[in-house]
Amino acid sequence: MTDLFEPATFRTALRAWLDENDLTPPDDHSLDAHQAQHSRVLRALYDADWMRYGWPVEAGGLGGPMILRAIVGEEIVGRRLDEPGPYSMLEVLTPTMIDYAAPELTAEMVPRLLSGQETWCQGFSEPGSGSDLASLTTRAVLDPDSAGNRWIINGQKVWTSFAQYSHRCILLTRTGDADTPNHQAITAFFVDVDTPGITVRPLRTMHGVDEFCEVYFDDVVVDSSRMLGKPGDGWRLAMDLLPYERSTCFWQRIAYLYSRLDALVDAVKTELGPAADADLGAAYLALHTLRCRSRDTQHRLAAGQKLGPDTSIDKVLLAGAEQQLYDTVRDLLPGAVELDDTEWRTEYLYSRAASIYGGTAEVQRNIIARRLLDLGKE
Repeated sequence: MTDLFEPATFRTALRAWLDENDLTPPDDHSLDAHQAQHSRVLRALYDADWMRYGWPVEAGGLGGPMILRAIVGEEIVGRRLDEPGPYSMLEVLTPTMIDYAAPELTAEMVPRLLSGQETWCQGFSEPGSGSDLASLTTRAVLDPDSAGNRWIINGQKVWTSFAQYSHRCILLTRTGDADTPNHQAITAFFVDVDTPGITVRPLRTMHGVDEFCEVYFDDVVVDSSRMLGKPGDGWRLAMDLLPYERSTCFWQRIAYLYSRLDALVDAVKTELGPAADADLGAAYLALHTLRCRSRDTQHRLAAGQKLGPDTSIDKVLLAGAEQQLYDTVRDLLPGAVELDDTEWRTEYLYSRAASIYGGTAEVQRNIIARRLLDLGKE
C-alpha cells in the first residue's frame, strides 16, 4: 500500500485497473443516466479501494496524500466515465464533513458518499443572496419545547445542484438575534432531504438540463447533533469550503475540458487551416494556462497550505478558458450550437454560466483587486 502513496505509481496502477474494468457509460445523455453512472463508478472505485485513497482513516479512507484524490478525479472525468458536476461534489462536501461534523457522524456518513450509496447537495445560494452569501435569510431557531435539542428551519434555497437526487444537504442558515453581525449569525446543518417540510423543485435551464433546483424548508425539524461546528461557524465553513471547490474540483473539470478539446480537434481535423489552427491554439493556451495554475494549487493544498483569496485567480481562469473553448466550437462547427441538438449545444449553453456559478467573475476580480493587489474599494 505504501508504494501506492507515490503519485506516479498510483496513477500507473489506477490506469491499469481502469483498462481492465469496463466502466463505459451507456449511450444516454440524460441527467438520470448520468446520476446512475456516477453511482456505478463510485461503487466500483470504492470496492476496489481507489476511492478511499487520500482520505483519512477515521472517515473510512486509507490515508495517503491528498494529491491521490486529484489523480482519481482526473482519470475518471478525463476518460468521460463520470461527469464533472456530480463527481465534484465529493471534493466540496466530504472535506467539509471531516472538518466540521462530529467524528461519529463523519465515520457513518462519509463512506456512503464516497461509495456512491448516497448523493449530497450544498444548500447555500438563495434568491436574494447568491454571491452575497452573508445576506442569506433562511432561518434556524431553537425549538422551545426541545430543551435545546432541536432546531426549526424555514426558508428557500436556489441553484442547488442535484438536490432532486440527494439524500443529504449541507445547509447554511441564519441564527442569532437581530444584533448579531451577518458573518457571525450563520450556522450550518447536515439535513436529511427526506425530512418532512422539505420540497425540491427542479429548474429548467436554457441548456435543457434540470441540474439546478429550488429547495423549500417549511418548519423543518433538525436535531442539534446535525449542526456542523458550533452556532455561528457557518461563515467559516463556507470560506473553508470554497478553496476545495476551486482546487481539486477544478482539476477534474480541466481534465473534462481537455477531453472536449480533443473531441473538437477530431471533429474538424480534415478542415484545418490557418484560421482554425489559430482558434484551436488559443483555446489550448487558455486551458494550459489554467492547468498550470491549478497544478500549483493542487500541490499547495497537498502540502497542507491554507488556500485563500488566491483561488479567485483559478476561478477567473476557468471561466475564461471554458467559454473560449465553446466559443471555438461555435466558430469551427457551424450550426452545431445554433441548429443541432447535440452535446456541443448543451455544453455551449452551460458554459455561459461559467462566469457566474461559484461566485461571479466580477466578484472574483474584486477579491483579487482588494485582497491580493491591495487596490482598495474604488
